[in-house]
Amino acid sequence: MTDDLINVYKTSSKLMPLVHLPVQSGSNKILNLMNRKHTIEEYLLVYEKLRKINPKIEFSSDFIIGYPEEDEQDFKMTMELIEKVKFINSYSFIFSPRPGTVAANLTLVDQKKSKQRLEIIQEKLFNNQIKKNKSLENKILNVLVENKMKDGIKLFGRTEYMTSVIFDGNIENIGKLVQVEITSSNQNSLFGKLTESSKKKVA
Repeated sequence: MTDDLINVYKTSSKLMPLVHLPVQSGSNKILNLMNRKHTIEEYLLVYEKLRKINPKIEFSSDFIIGYPEEDEQDFKMTMELIEKVKFINSYSFIFSPRPGTVAANLTLVDQKKSKQRLEIIQEKLFNNQIKKNKSLENKILNVLVENKMKDGIKLFGRTEYMTSVIFDGNIENIGKLVQVEITSSNQNSLFGKLTESSKKKVA
């Protein structure tokens, strides 16, 4: 993430305000063992620059839990990073060795401990998603309509943050940008109804 690329988020209307910025761990020790080329300080600097340029920007990420030599302090640092950035959507996995890699020869973290850490991490990440989605209730959002749901009645689309939106509509909406009033939510999706202005455009 060079400054040139970061500055594009200030000038381009084509870029959505969701940045998927994989970090893998909140510990510099673990990042070094992974042979990653970034530090947490560098990661947070990019985060702060992007947020300063555009406060609407939100982040998603990837996390590997239980990487060899990960201890409680390393895990705590990852939790602290999640608390600071408040990722709106993230993917997290337990480390699994791949034959032929350096990491395959390292001593694994106890599987039970890794599972416990993953559960703690995922609960925190999922709560962030729930809170973010809840904050969007009763708001009107622009939604790009992708297709019909399997029930053949409701439509499926996504917000500018790639969040799923399910709402009543008709096939003429597919492929269009419409306004949806959000009435409820869960961890993964928003639910709503077309605004009157969007209905009139289709009619």
